Amino acid sequence: MKIPFLDKLFGKKEEVLPRTQTIGLLDIIAPPALKFGPDHAEIGKTLARTYFIFSFPRYLSTGWLSPVINLDVPMDISIFMHPIDTGLVLKKLRKKLTEVQSEIMEREEKGLIRDPVLETAYRDIETLRDKLQTAEERMFRVGLYITIYADTKKELDKIEGTLRSLLESKLVYIKPALYQQDKGFTSTSPYGVDRLQVHTPMNTSPLSTMFPFISFDLSSNEGILYGINQHNNSLVLFDRFTLENANMVVFGKSGGGKSYAVKLEILRYLMLGVDVIVIDPENEYKFLCDAVGGAFYDISLKSPNHINPFDLPLPAEDETPEDVFRSNIINLVGLMRVMLGGLTPEEDALIDQAISETYAARDITPETDPALWKERIPLLSDLEAVLETMEGAESLTRKLRKFTKGVYAGFFNYPTNITMNKQMVVFGIRNLETELRPMAMYIIMRYIWNTIKREMKKRILVIDEAWWLMQSEDSASFLFGIVKRGRKYWLGTTTITQDVNDFMKSEYGQPIITNSSLQLLMKQSPATIDVVQKTFNLTDEEKYLLLEAPIGEGIFFAGEKHVAIRVVSSYAEHQLITTAPEEVVKIKQMKKLKEKQL
Repeated sequence: MKIPFLDKLFGKKEEVLPRTQTIGLLDIIAPPALKFGPDHAEIGKTLARTYFIFSFPRYLSTGWLSPVINLDVPMDISIFMHPIDTGLVLKKLRKKLTEVQSEIMEREEKGLIRDPVLETAYRDIETLRDKLQTAEERMFRVGLYITIYADTKKELDKIEGTLRSLLESKLVYIKPALYQQDKGFTSTSPYGVDRLQVHTPMNTSPLSTMFPFISFDLSSNEGILYGINQHNNSLVLFDRFTLENANMVVFGKSGGGKSYAVKLEILRYLMLGVDVIVIDPENEYKFLCDAVGGAFYDISLKSPNHINPFDLPLPAEDETPEDVFRSNIINLVGLMRVMLGGLTPEEDALIDQAISETYAARDITPETDPALWKERIPLLSDLEAVLETMEGAESLTRKLRKFTKGVYAGFFNYPTNITMNKQMVVFGIRNLETELRPMAMYIIMRYIWNTIKREMKKRILVIDEAWWLMQSEDSASFLFGIVKRGRKYWLGTTTITQDVNDFMKSEYGQPIITNSSLQLLMKQSPATIDVVQKTFNLTDEEKYLLLEAPIGEGIFFAGEKHVAIRVVSSYAEHQLITTAPEEVVKIKQMKKLKEKQL
């Protein structure tokens, strides 16, 4: 490139400068320099050191590599398994067995005491020969390499000390790849090339203990797959019913993947034979419910499905009719507070007395045979008739008339005509007026709770948009009661909400979280992140993780342990649980097309 102006200015001859080279993608992502020393490598400003395992104990326990994988330091681990021809191995084992047997016989002839090492070796070789011969085992040359990263050599040495203490406690020994750091770095890079070639002969059983995708913190032999551990790519396998309680809370902003994760959990627990009950504010569980042959009940003013608030559950084995009757009246008084917008102490006493008299008018008392209760259950209009005869109850009667003869009579003033005899039951309340939702959710939960107490079996109760219930002290108290007592009836309650502020404003918000052993936090909005951070005692790093989390990612808590998680599903599962509008429309169109073809 010629620069004549500068040439004239400085009185120099024209110079030709080199042409500027094109910068490609590799130039951007590649480190500025690579330098390999005897015991470490320099990758730009980062230091790396590669180790190989050269000695293993006689026995390896399952998951022995887990403490290394879960170590909170950046590292790469490669495991190379090179199969060995079984015939060649059997030939060498036969030769080795002959040598060991000969040495044992020679010691016996000399009258020496037995050597336990030789005898153990003889038994091990014989056992291995038998298993190889019957194809129960195979032999491999195994290389296990670890590359750690740090900013300074001092940090490298510190991490090395931690690695050695973790592994040597299990009688596993490592060495740095001296003067082979370039080969070590290549071997632990995602090329699938074994350049170090430092191998240990190993059969299938001990080799299986190296399985890297394991985390004792959030993995178990039973349960379902919740997702992938973002820290070490291990599988988060868990059974919520093995914890001190099976309750779960799910917090996240709209569109963060809350319902998707819960529906995936529902589908997988259904395959294990667990019953699922859902209170669905947006009817988004209907497709899944229909697909698995469940029962979907549309709860609205025009719906033919009804639940009578006065239903009485049959006493359980450990309950008396008096206890059931008294508890039911207390719950009904709570419902009246929600329906009538609160009660004064005088009104509270009047309602309590009126409910008892309403039951008595139908010959239902604590002394009545519980088998006769179902045939005599009163309606809300019967309570109104009793209130009309009571002095000082005129205001209560007027307020109640809206639910017996007014616009809301179609929902509250009918006998129950639904059952819960399917494995999945969903109560959809999308078509219910906003004002009625807290009352409807309260009534539905009472009906569900009475059903749960009647027969003990493994169940999950999902309450979506639970902040509706937290708006009233009585409904929030009832939800807390279910969360706290559900463990005794083999019930796990899943509470889902996107409005964290409203949920935590209630005095029962924190106790519900405290009584939930499982917690799933998805993407959060900046407006609520500080409340979430304080509630769950998150670090600043975890706080920013939740602010920037992609759809389907978050933090999963199980007891005192928690990890970053990515929810994953199969193609078939995704088709059943997706809520993305464009995908739902496409699935419905495909379904209609198949129906026309049939």
